[in-house]
Amino acid sequence: MEHHTTILLIEIGALLFGLGMLGRLGRRFGLSPIPLYLLAGLAFGSGGIVPLSASQEFIGIGAQIGVILLLVMLGLEYSADELVDNLRSAAPAGLIDMVLNALPGAAFAFLLGWGWQAALVLAGITWVSSSGVIAKVLSDLGRVGNRETPVILSVLVIEDLAMAFYLPIATAVLAGAGVVNGLSTLGVAVVTVIAVLVVAIRYGREISRFMSVKDPEALLLSVLGLTLFVAGVAGELKVSEAVGAFLVGIALSGPVAHHATQILSPLRDLFAAVFFVFFGLSTDPADMPAVLLPALGLAVLTMLTKVLTGYLAARRAGIALPGRLRAGLALMPRGEFSVVIAGLAVVYGVDPRLAPLATAYVLITVVSGPMLARLPDYRWFKNLVRRRMSAMQQAAKPLPSPE
Repeated sequence: MEHHTTILLIEIGALLFGLGMLGRLGRRFGLSPIPLYLLAGLAFGSGGIVPLSASQEFIGIGAQIGVILLLVMLGLEYSADELVDNLRSAAPAGLIDMVLNALPGAAFAFLLGWGWQAALVLAGITWVSSSGVIAKVLSDLGRVGNRETPVILSVLVIEDLAMAFYLPIATAVLAGAGVVNGLSTLGVAVVTVIAVLVVAIRYGREISRFMSVKDPEALLLSVLGLTLFVAGVAGELKVSEAVGAFLVGIALSGPVAHHATQILSPLRDLFAAVFFVFFGLSTDPADMPAVLLPALGLAVLTMLTKVLTGYLAARRAGIALPGRLRAGLALMPRGEFSVVIAGLAVVYGVDPRLAPLATAYVLITVVSGPMLARLPDYRWFKNLVRRRMSAMQQAAKPLPSPE
Protein backbone atom coordinates (compact mmCIF):
# COMPACT_ATOMS: atom_id res chain seq x y z
CA MET A 1 0.00 0.00 0.00
CA GLU A 2 2.77 2.41 0.94
CA HIS A 3 4.62 1.67 -2.30
CA HIS A 4 1.44 2.30 -4.30
CA THR A 5 0.95 5.64 -2.53
CA THR A 6 4.49 6.82 -3.28
CA ILE A 7 4.12 5.85 -6.97
CA LEU A 8 0.80 7.71 -7.04
CA LEU A 9 2.45 10.85 -5.63
CA ILE A 10 5.32 10.60 -8.12
CA GLU A 11 2.99 10.19 -11.11
CA ILE A 12 0.63 13.01 -10.09
CA GLY A 13 3.49 15.36 -9.19
CA ALA A 14 5.32 14.76 -12.47
CA LEU A 15 2.09 15.11 -14.44
CA LEU A 16 1.06 18.41 -12.83
CA PHE A 17 4.57 19.86 -13.19
CA GLY A 18 4.61 18.83 -16.85
CA LEU A 19 1.20 20.40 -17.44
CA GLY A 20 2.44 23.63 -15.89
CA MET A 21 5.36 23.71 -18.32
CA LEU A 22 3.08 22.89 -21.27
CA GLY A 23 0.65 25.64 -20.28
CA ARG A 24 3.49 28.15 -20.05
CA LEU A 25 4.83 27.02 -23.44
CA GLY A 26 1.41 27.30 -25.06
CA ARG A 27 0.78 30.81 -23.77
CA ARG A 28 4.23 31.94 -24.91
CA PHE A 29 3.22 31.06 -28.47
CA GLY A 30 -0.33 32.39 -28.09
CA LEU A 31 -1.93 28.92 -28.02
CA SER A 32 -4.65 27.53 -25.78
CA PRO A 33 -3.16 24.91 -23.44
CA ILE A 34 -6.12 22.56 -24.00
CA PRO A 35 -4.71 20.74 -27.08
CA LEU A 36 -1.37 20.33 -25.29
CA TYR A 37 -3.09 18.79 -22.25
CA LEU A 38 -4.96 16.36 -24.52
CA LEU A 39 -1.81 15.33 -26.33
CA ALA A 40 -0.12 14.80 -22.96
CA GLY A 41 -2.96 12.47 -22.03
CA LEU A 42 -2.51 10.53 -25.26
CA ALA A 43 1.21 10.18 -24.58
CA PHE A 44 0.70 8.76 -21.09
CA GLY A 45 -2.50 6.77 -21.54
CA SER A 46 -3.19 3.21 -22.67
CA GLY A 47 -0.90 2.48 -25.61
CA GLY A 48 1.09 5.66 -25.00
CA ILE A 49 4.78 6.17 -24.36
CA VAL A 50 4.73 5.75 -20.57
CA PRO A 51 1.31 4.63 -19.24
CA LEU A 52 0.28 6.04 -15.86
CA SER A 53 -0.96 3.01 -13.95
CA ALA A 54 -1.23 4.10 -10.31
CA SER A 55 -2.96 7.46 -10.80
CA GLN A 56 -5.67 6.71 -13.38
CA GLU A 57 -8.48 6.37 -10.81
CA PHE A 58 -7.45 9.62 -9.11
CA ILE A 59 -7.28 11.41 -12.46
CA GLY A 60 -10.71 10.05 -13.42
CA ILE A 61 -12.29 11.51 -10.27
CA GLY A 62 -10.37 14.76 -10.75
CA ALA A 63 -11.69 14.97 -14.32
CA GLN A 64 -15.30 14.78 -13.08
CA ILE A 65 -14.60 17.53 -10.55
CA GLY A 66 -12.99 19.59 -13.33
CA VAL A 67 -16.14 19.59 -15.47
CA ILE A 68 -18.28 20.42 -12.42
CA LEU A 69 -16.06 23.38 -11.48
CA LEU A 70 -15.98 24.70 -15.04
CA LEU A 71 -19.78 24.74 -15.14
CA VAL A 72 -20.39 26.19 -11.67
CA MET A 73 -17.97 29.02 -12.54
CA LEU A 74 -19.97 29.76 -15.68
CA GLY A 75 -23.17 29.78 -13.65
CA LEU A 76 -21.71 32.28 -11.17
CA GLU A 77 -21.39 34.81 -14.00
CA TYR A 78 -25.16 35.00 -14.53
CA SER A 79 -28.29 35.49 -12.45
CA ALA A 80 -31.37 33.26 -12.52
CA ASP A 81 -33.39 35.96 -14.29
CA GLU A 82 -30.73 36.27 -17.00
CA LEU A 83 -30.77 32.48 -17.45
CA VAL A 84 -34.56 32.36 -17.92
CA ASP A 85 -34.52 35.31 -20.34
CA ASN A 86 -31.67 33.75 -22.34
CA LEU A 87 -33.39 30.36 -22.50
CA ARG A 88 -36.60 31.94 -23.77
CA SER A 89 -34.83 33.97 -26.43
CA ALA A 90 -32.49 31.11 -27.43
CA ALA A 91 -35.13 28.37 -27.77
CA PRO A 92 -35.28 28.76 -31.59
CA ALA A 93 -31.47 28.70 -31.71
CA GLY A 94 -31.54 25.44 -29.73
CA LEU A 95 -33.88 23.90 -32.30
CA ILE A 96 -31.65 25.07 -35.16
CA ASP A 97 -28.65 23.67 -33.28
CA MET A 98 -30.28 20.23 -33.02
CA VAL A 99 -31.28 20.12 -36.70
CA LEU A 100 -27.96 21.37 -38.06
CA ASN A 101 -25.74 19.18 -35.87
CA ALA A 102 -27.65 16.01 -34.95
CA LEU A 103 -28.89 15.17 -38.44
CA PRO A 104 -25.39 15.06 -40.04
CA GLY A 105 -24.28 12.52 -37.42
CA ALA A 106 -27.33 10.31 -38.00
CA ALA A 107 -26.96 10.57 -41.78
CA PHE A 108 -23.26 9.67 -41.51
CA ALA A 109 -24.07 6.48 -39.59
CA PHE A 110 -26.61 5.42 -42.22
CA LEU A 111 -24.10 6.24 -44.96
CA LEU A 112 -21.62 3.86 -43.35
CA GLY A 113 -24.33 1.20 -43.06
CA TRP A 114 -24.30 1.08 -39.25
CA GLY A 115 -28.05 0.98 -38.63
CA TRP A 116 -30.53 3.12 -36.68
CA GLN A 117 -29.06 2.48 -33.20
CA ALA A 118 -25.66 3.77 -34.31
CA ALA A 119 -27.44 6.68 -36.00
CA LEU A 120 -29.13 7.60 -32.69
CA VAL A 121 -25.76 7.50 -30.89
CA LEU A 122 -23.79 9.41 -33.53
CA ALA A 123 -26.51 12.07 -33.72
CA GLY A 124 -25.99 12.80 -30.02
CA ILE A 125 -22.20 12.80 -30.37
CA THR A 126 -22.22 15.41 -33.15
CA TRP A 127 -25.02 17.49 -31.64
CA VAL A 128 -23.65 18.53 -28.25
CA SER A 129 -20.76 20.96 -27.81
CA SER A 130 -18.40 20.60 -24.87
CA SER A 131 -19.45 22.97 -22.07
CA GLY A 132 -16.20 22.23 -20.22
CA VAL A 133 -13.87 22.99 -23.13
CA ILE A 134 -15.82 26.07 -24.22
CA ALA A 135 -15.94 27.44 -20.68
CA LYS A 136 -12.15 27.12 -20.50
CA VAL A 137 -11.67 28.74 -23.92
CA LEU A 138 -13.90 31.71 -23.04
CA SER A 139 -11.97 32.17 -19.81
CA ASP A 140 -8.55 31.88 -21.50
CA LEU A 141 -9.49 34.37 -24.21
CA GLY A 142 -11.05 36.87 -21.79
CA ARG A 143 -14.47 36.72 -23.49
CA VAL A 144 -16.70 35.92 -20.50
CA GLY A 145 -18.03 39.50 -20.54
CA ASN A 146 -18.51 39.74 -24.32
CA ARG A 147 -21.95 40.44 -25.79
CA GLU A 148 -22.05 37.10 -27.62
CA THR A 149 -21.15 35.03 -24.54
CA PRO A 150 -24.74 34.86 -23.15
CA VAL A 151 -25.83 33.52 -26.56
CA ILE A 152 -23.13 30.83 -26.43
CA LEU A 153 -24.10 29.90 -22.88
CA SER A 154 -27.79 29.75 -23.79
CA VAL A 155 -27.06 27.25 -26.57
CA LEU A 156 -24.88 25.20 -24.21
CA VAL A 157 -27.49 25.17 -21.44
CA ILE A 158 -30.23 24.11 -23.88
CA GLU A 159 -27.96 21.30 -25.09
CA ASP A 160 -27.17 20.18 -21.54
CA LEU A 161 -30.85 20.23 -20.60
CA ALA A 162 -31.66 18.32 -23.78
CA MET A 163 -29.15 15.68 -22.69
CA ALA A 164 -31.23 15.20 -19.54
CA PHE A 165 -33.95 13.93 -21.90
CA TYR A 166 -31.79 12.33 -24.59
CA LEU A 167 -29.60 10.13 -22.35
CA PRO A 168 -32.46 8.25 -20.59
CA ILE A 169 -34.17 7.62 -23.93
CA ALA A 170 -30.94 6.50 -25.64
CA THR A 171 -30.05 4.22 -22.73
CA ALA A 172 -33.49 2.59 -22.74
CA VAL A 173 -33.45 2.12 -26.51
CA LEU A 174 -29.94 0.65 -26.62
CA ALA A 175 -30.63 -1.63 -23.64
CA GLY A 176 -33.93 -2.80 -25.11
CA ALA A 177 -35.62 -1.81 -21.82
CA GLY A 178 -38.87 -0.89 -23.49
CA VAL A 179 -40.97 2.25 -23.72
CA VAL A 180 -42.32 2.20 -20.14
CA ASN A 181 -38.91 2.06 -18.45
CA GLY A 182 -37.57 4.70 -20.83
CA LEU A 183 -40.46 7.07 -20.10
CA SER A 184 -40.19 6.57 -16.32
CA THR A 185 -36.47 7.41 -16.38
CA LEU A 186 -37.23 10.42 -18.56
CA GLY A 187 -39.94 11.55 -16.14
CA VAL A 188 -37.51 11.49 -13.21
CA ALA A 189 -35.01 13.53 -15.23
CA VAL A 190 -37.62 16.15 -16.18
CA VAL A 191 -38.89 16.54 -12.60
CA THR A 192 -35.32 16.86 -11.29
CA VAL A 193 -34.35 19.59 -13.77
CA ILE A 194 -37.55 21.58 -13.08
CA ALA A 195 -37.13 21.23 -9.30
CA VAL A 196 -33.52 22.45 -9.35
CA LEU A 197 -34.47 25.34 -11.66
CA VAL A 198 -37.31 26.42 -9.36
CA VAL A 199 -35.06 26.29 -6.28
CA ALA A 200 -32.32 28.23 -8.08
CA ILE A 201 -34.69 30.95 -9.28
CA ARG A 202 -36.96 31.36 -6.22
CA TYR A 203 -34.61 30.63 -3.35
CA GLY A 204 -31.21 31.64 -4.70
CA ARG A 205 -30.96 34.73 -2.48
CA GLU A 206 -31.89 32.77 0.65
CA ILE A 207 -29.20 30.18 -0.16
CA SER A 208 -26.63 32.97 -0.61
CA ARG A 209 -27.51 34.44 2.82
CA PHE A 210 -26.37 31.25 4.54
CA MET A 211 -22.83 31.81 3.26
CA SER A 212 -20.49 34.46 4.63
CA VAL A 213 -18.02 36.29 2.41
CA LYS A 214 -16.02 37.33 5.49
CA ASP A 215 -14.58 33.84 5.98
CA PRO A 216 -12.92 32.68 2.72
CA GLU A 217 -12.21 29.19 4.04
CA ALA A 218 -15.82 28.58 5.07
CA LEU A 219 -17.07 30.06 1.79
CA LEU A 220 -14.80 27.80 -0.25
CA LEU A 221 -15.90 24.67 1.60
CA SER A 222 -19.59 25.65 1.49
CA VAL A 223 -19.73 26.47 -2.22
CA LEU A 224 -17.58 23.51 -3.26
CA GLY A 225 -19.50 21.12 -1.03
CA LEU A 226 -22.91 22.33 -2.23
CA THR A 227 -21.80 22.13 -5.87
CA LEU A 228 -20.46 18.58 -5.61
CA PHE A 229 -23.52 17.46 -3.63
CA VAL A 230 -26.06 18.83 -6.13
CA ALA A 231 -24.03 17.55 -9.09
CA GLY A 232 -23.89 14.09 -7.51
CA VAL A 233 -27.62 14.01 -6.79
CA ALA A 234 -28.32 15.16 -10.36
CA GLY A 235 -26.11 12.37 -11.71
CA GLU A 236 -27.88 9.75 -9.56
CA LEU A 237 -31.22 10.93 -10.96
CA LYS A 238 -29.93 10.49 -14.53
CA VAL A 239 -29.51 14.22 -15.07
CA SER A 240 -26.18 15.69 -16.11
CA GLU A 241 -23.83 16.57 -13.26
CA ALA A 242 -22.85 19.56 -15.39
CA VAL A 243 -26.44 20.86 -15.40
CA GLY A 244 -26.64 20.52 -11.61
CA ALA A 245 -23.35 22.39 -11.12
CA PHE A 246 -24.38 25.16 -13.53
CA LEU A 247 -27.65 25.70 -11.70
CA VAL A 248 -25.83 25.94 -8.34
CA GLY A 249 -23.77 28.77 -9.84
CA ILE A 250 -26.97 30.42 -11.07
CA ALA A 251 -28.55 30.14 -7.61
CA LEU A 252 -25.70 32.00 -5.87
CA SER A 253 -25.83 35.77 -6.26
CA GLY A 254 -24.43 39.08 -5.04
CA PRO A 255 -21.17 39.27 -3.06
CA VAL A 256 -21.21 35.49 -2.51
CA ALA A 257 -21.04 34.85 -6.26
CA HIS A 258 -18.26 37.43 -6.68
CA HIS A 259 -16.07 36.05 -3.89
CA ALA A 260 -16.80 32.44 -4.83
CA THR A 261 -15.53 33.16 -8.34
CA GLN A 262 -12.25 34.46 -6.93
CA ILE A 263 -11.58 31.59 -4.55
CA LEU A 264 -12.67 28.81 -6.94
CA SER A 265 -10.63 30.01 -9.93
CA PRO A 266 -7.34 28.25 -8.96
CA LEU A 267 -9.22 25.01 -8.22
CA ARG A 268 -11.02 25.24 -11.56
CA ASP A 269 -7.75 25.66 -13.44
CA LEU A 270 -6.18 22.68 -11.66
CA PHE A 271 -9.03 20.22 -12.17
CA ALA A 272 -9.88 21.47 -15.67
CA ALA A 273 -6.34 20.57 -16.75
CA VAL A 274 -6.83 17.12 -15.18
CA PHE A 275 -10.10 16.71 -17.14
CA PHE A 276 -8.42 17.32 -20.49
CA VAL A 277 -5.56 14.97 -19.61
CA PHE A 278 -8.02 12.25 -18.58
CA PHE A 279 -9.76 12.48 -21.94
CA GLY A 280 -6.45 11.79 -23.65
CA LEU A 281 -5.55 9.03 -21.16
CA SER A 282 -8.74 7.11 -21.97
CA THR A 283 -7.85 6.94 -25.68
CA ASP A 284 -5.64 4.27 -27.24
CA PRO A 285 -3.72 5.88 -30.14
CA ALA A 286 -3.56 2.47 -31.91
CA ASP A 287 -7.33 2.56 -32.54
CA MET A 288 -7.24 5.90 -34.31
CA PRO A 289 -5.65 5.43 -37.78
CA ALA A 290 -8.38 3.15 -39.18
CA VAL A 291 -11.15 5.69 -38.51
CA LEU A 292 -9.17 8.90 -38.90
CA LEU A 293 -10.38 9.89 -42.38
CA PRO A 294 -14.11 9.34 -41.70
CA ALA A 295 -13.73 11.14 -38.36
CA LEU A 296 -11.96 14.04 -40.05
CA GLY A 297 -14.68 14.38 -42.69
CA LEU A 298 -17.43 14.31 -40.05
CA ALA A 299 -15.51 16.79 -37.89
CA VAL A 300 -15.07 19.30 -40.72
CA LEU A 301 -18.75 19.07 -41.67
CA THR A 302 -20.13 19.45 -38.15
CA MET A 303 -17.64 22.14 -37.12
CA LEU A 304 -19.00 24.19 -40.03
CA THR A 305 -22.58 23.53 -38.93
CA LYS A 306 -21.66 24.68 -35.40
CA VAL A 307 -20.22 27.91 -36.81
CA LEU A 308 -23.50 28.41 -38.67
CA THR A 309 -25.45 27.67 -35.47
CA GLY A 310 -23.55 30.29 -33.46
CA TYR A 311 -23.74 32.79 -36.31
CA LEU A 312 -27.53 32.48 -36.64
CA ALA A 313 -28.09 32.54 -32.86
CA ALA A 314 -25.96 35.67 -32.43
CA ARG A 315 -27.56 37.40 -35.42
CA ARG A 316 -30.98 36.74 -33.94
CA ALA A 317 -29.77 38.42 -30.73
CA GLY A 318 -28.76 41.54 -32.70
CA ILE A 319 -24.99 41.01 -32.40
CA ALA A 320 -22.66 42.37 -35.08
CA LEU A 321 -20.67 40.23 -37.52
CA PRO A 322 -17.48 39.87 -35.39
CA GLY A 323 -19.51 38.63 -32.42
CA ARG A 324 -21.44 36.19 -34.63
CA LEU A 325 -18.20 34.68 -35.87
CA ARG A 326 -16.78 34.46 -32.34
CA ALA A 327 -19.96 32.68 -31.19
CA GLY A 328 -19.84 30.18 -34.04
CA LEU A 329 -16.15 29.40 -33.70
CA ALA A 330 -16.44 28.98 -29.92
CA LEU A 331 -19.14 26.30 -30.23
CA MET A 332 -17.09 23.85 -32.33
CA PRO A 333 -15.48 21.55 -29.71
CA ARG A 334 -17.31 18.39 -28.63
CA GLY A 335 -16.29 16.72 -25.40
CA GLU A 336 -17.66 15.18 -22.22
CA PHE A 337 -21.21 14.36 -23.38
CA SER A 338 -19.97 12.94 -26.66
CA VAL A 339 -17.63 10.64 -24.73
CA VAL A 340 -20.49 9.56 -22.41
CA ILE A 341 -22.74 8.78 -25.39
CA ALA A 342 -19.95 6.83 -27.12
CA GLY A 343 -19.50 4.91 -23.86
CA LEU A 344 -23.17 3.85 -24.03
CA ALA A 345 -22.53 2.48 -27.50
CA VAL A 346 -19.65 0.37 -26.16
CA VAL A 347 -21.64 -0.95 -23.17
CA TYR A 348 -24.59 -2.03 -25.30
CA GLY A 349 -22.58 -3.49 -28.18
CA VAL A 350 -23.37 -1.06 -30.96
CA ASP A 351 -21.00 -1.28 -33.97
CA PRO A 352 -17.43 -1.67 -32.57
CA ARG A 353 -16.06 0.90 -35.03
CA LEU A 354 -18.22 3.62 -33.51
CA ALA A 355 -16.19 4.11 -30.30
CA PRO A 356 -12.79 4.80 -31.96
CA LEU A 357 -14.54 6.98 -34.58
CA ALA A 358 -16.19 9.01 -31.82
CA THR A 359 -12.90 9.34 -29.95
CA ALA A 360 -11.01 10.50 -33.03
CA TYR A 361 -13.86 12.87 -33.89
CA VAL A 362 -13.95 14.45 -30.43
CA LEU A 363 -10.15 14.79 -30.34
CA ILE A 364 -10.12 16.53 -33.73
CA THR A 365 -12.77 19.04 -32.66
CA VAL A 366 -11.37 19.60 -29.18
CA VAL A 367 -7.80 20.13 -30.43
CA SER A 368 -8.62 22.32 -33.43
CA GLY A 369 -11.62 24.14 -31.86
CA PRO A 370 -9.71 26.18 -29.24
CA MET A 371 -7.09 27.13 -31.84
CA LEU A 372 -9.70 28.20 -34.42
CA ALA A 373 -11.59 30.14 -31.71
CA ARG A 374 -8.59 32.49 -31.61
CA LEU A 375 -9.01 33.51 -35.27
CA PRO A 376 -11.11 36.63 -34.49
CA ASP A 377 -8.22 37.96 -32.37
CA TYR A 378 -5.76 38.04 -35.27
CA ARG A 379 -5.29 41.34 -37.10
CA TRP A 380 -5.62 39.85 -40.59
CA PHE A 381 -8.93 38.24 -39.60
CA LYS A 382 -10.21 41.50 -38.12
CA ASN A 383 -9.29 43.33 -41.33
CA LEU A 384 -11.07 40.66 -43.39
CA VAL A 385 -14.22 41.00 -41.27
CA ARG A 386 -14.00 44.80 -41.41
CA ARG A 387 -13.87 44.71 -45.23
CA ARG A 388 -16.79 42.31 -45.30
CA MET A 389 -18.86 44.58 -43.04
CA SER A 390 -17.99 47.58 -45.20
CA ALA A 391 -19.10 45.69 -48.33
CA MET A 392 -22.37 44.70 -46.62
CA GLN A 393 -23.02 48.32 -45.62
CA GLN A 394 -22.34 49.51 -49.16
CA ALA A 395 -24.70 46.89 -50.58
CA ALA A 396 -27.40 47.94 -48.10
CA LYS A 397 -27.31 51.59 -49.19
CA PRO A 398 -30.20 52.61 -51.47
CA LEU A 399 -29.31 53.29 -55.06
CA PRO A 400 -29.37 56.99 -56.05
CA SER A 401 -32.60 57.94 -57.79
CA PRO A 402 -32.23 59.04 -61.43
CA GLU A 403 -32.65 62.75 -61.99
